[in-house]
Amino acid sequence: MSGKSLKYQQQIYQRPRFRLRTVLVTPFVIPIIASTILVGWLSFRNGGQAINDLANQLNKETASRIEDHVLQYLNKSQNTLLLTEAGIKSNNFKLDDFDGLRRYFWQVVHQGGFEAYLAYGNERGEFVGVEYQENGTVQLKIRTLDTGEIRKVYLLDSNGNPQKFLKESEYEPRTRPWYKAAKELGKPTWSEIFTASSSQNTALQISPVRPIYDENRKLLGVLSINIRLSRITNFVHELSISPNGQSFIMERSGNLVASSIIKQPFKVIGKESDRKIERIESAKSDNSVVATTAQNLQTRFSSLDSIKTIQQIKFSLNEEVYFATVTPISDGQGINWLAVVVVPEKDFMERIKANTQTTVLLCLLTLIGATAISVFTSSLISRPIIRLTQASKELATGSLDLRVHTVDIIEIDEIDTLEHSFNTMAGTLQEVFTTLEDKVMERTTELANANAEIIALNEKLKQENLRMATELDVARQIQQMILPKPEELESIVDLDIAGYMEPADEIGGDYYDVLETDGVVTLGIGDVTGHGLESGILMLMTQTAVRTLQEIRETDPVKFLSTLNRTLFKNVQRMDSEKTLTLAIVNYTNGKIVISGQHEEIILVRKNGQIERIDTMSLGFPIALDSEIEQFISHATFDLDLGDGIVLYTDGIPEAININKVQYRVERLCEVISKSWHKSASEIKADIIVDVRRHIGTQKVFDDITLLVLKRI
Repeated sequence: MSGKSLKYQQQIYQRPRFRLRTVLVTPFVIPIIASTILVGWLSFRNGGQAINDLANQLNKETASRIEDHVLQYLNKSQNTLLLTEAGIKSNNFKLDDFDGLRRYFWQVVHQGGFEAYLAYGNERGEFVGVEYQENGTVQLKIRTLDTGEIRKVYLLDSNGNPQKFLKESEYEPRTRPWYKAAKELGKPTWSEIFTASSSQNTALQISPVRPIYDENRKLLGVLSINIRLSRITNFVHELSISPNGQSFIMERSGNLVASSIIKQPFKVIGKESDRKIERIESAKSDNSVVATTAQNLQTRFSSLDSIKTIQQIKFSLNEEVYFATVTPISDGQGINWLAVVVVPEKDFMERIKANTQTTVLLCLLTLIGATAISVFTSSLISRPIIRLTQASKELATGSLDLRVHTVDIIEIDEIDTLEHSFNTMAGTLQEVFTTLEDKVMERTTELANANAEIIALNEKLKQENLRMATELDVARQIQQMILPKPEELESIVDLDIAGYMEPADEIGGDYYDVLETDGVVTLGIGDVTGHGLESGILMLMTQTAVRTLQEIRETDPVKFLSTLNRTLFKNVQRMDSEKTLTLAIVNYTNGKIVISGQHEEIILVRKNGQIERIDTMSLGFPIALDSEIEQFISHATFDLDLGDGIVLYTDGIPEAININKVQYRVERLCEVISKSWHKSASEIKADIIVDVRRHIGTQKVFDDITLLVLKRI
């Protein structure tokens, strides 16, 4: 033995040495003792902090639930007004058709939902409203030019038709706060909270209002809904917080909106004709918790208007500690309230104390049990390990045929696994020494064969990629070859035409063409779903079919598109493909254009740059989606004076996005066209493409970009 090895062994023997049982038991027991002491101390120390965290978390979650419920409830009525406005703009019903408005309003309110009263007043002083009464009946309130300053009230039957005249009174909607609020702000908003009294009860209400303008931003009238705030009061009343916790909602002025404890957030003073409704100010509430919370918020933040985010405060009342969380509620349209949740510390203290005592007791029992178990377990583990240690020493001396077989009181899987592994290792060492060379040769051969297969597959993949690239390049060249040439466009008399197409992939799915036969100029533009070879082939088939129908002088838009659709539909079915396309056909002759087919909006531009957007959704149907589309095809005719023109495009332009995911949009396209319309078609096209590219910037282009500009000269 060398001197260095001898010195190393001496250093090992000089180090502290312990029995295996001691090593197993001591590290196990000491942490348990330490953890028991630490847990008891931390439980006592962190009890107060746990109360703070738990109370604040509970308050925050409860306030968030209140905020979500309030906004969802209020947004329903705004959405009802939005849908009503959409119905007006889409001509489903007209503002001067009070019978139509009455029927629609009745459909909305007659079920007695959250929309209790839906009404409309206009700038001429006319008014129509339908109100659901607490007794289950529905009333119509109407004032027209024929009734003068009188508003008449009728009882409606189960079908929403006037059944009985009830009463009449003077009424001027234009002077009402809800009407004035919408008119002054000029956008959807909310009225001030007001009280509504009936023979059965009194309640707080609020009205979402929405001004209605014509296309010249001239005010036509105002839509309004009366909704009850009692449902918000019911929600916070039923909301479970803690045994003594409570919540309330107030305006920035401090007036109560709803409370989980205060049934009515207002006071009724007097009786019958002398009855007066007075809102409750939170800081002056008879409920001491509500009043003290509001006073502390005003003191802490100077003004309730300065609370912009979730805030949490702690205060004392009658020698008890309270935790309060205030959350702003805002819908961006005029609602600006505060939701407050208050919980007393005593609701949590008893639970914290009980948990601390239970924790300490369990730790002590665990310490005793763990110590006993660890001693017993260490004996079970140490005995077979000592036997394995002795066997490993003999194996190290060359006894490769040695095996270990032990029997204990309790068989431990890991020990059994260790013995099995030891025996397997001994057998493996015997096998390795006798068969190692053969195994190395066999593995080397397998690796060589696998490597040869990989090389062959890589070579085949290279050849396949080269073939596909060649085919795609040929298809792209064919696609570019059939596009109209500049000299073709220049030869068309009385028209200045420019076209542009840039595919997003090797082969695009966009189509455009310009054809002239017997003085009829036909423009086609389409967009095939997807990109790649299939889309490119369908584009080529579309061009061929359009050219064929043009050459046989087919001028009937219905027959033209119907024949084209059947041709492409059958080809797509044969290809076992699901590709379709949108397609618009424009025929020009003698200063008139006829538009047919469903595609993007067509932009009609007058010589002074004025823009008219033509919706093509009702002029056709997607091509190759169904075998028969004749019943969906229509057409529209427009005059083109000198200097007038049209711009056709695919969705790759308005839907082009920049690095911030913002779309280019049709409105921006119209602005560029209007500003550049005094130029030639080629210059207009260039200005549009430059502006689109400027918008896209460094963002990758995901869709084909196709543009066609026609200008009568």
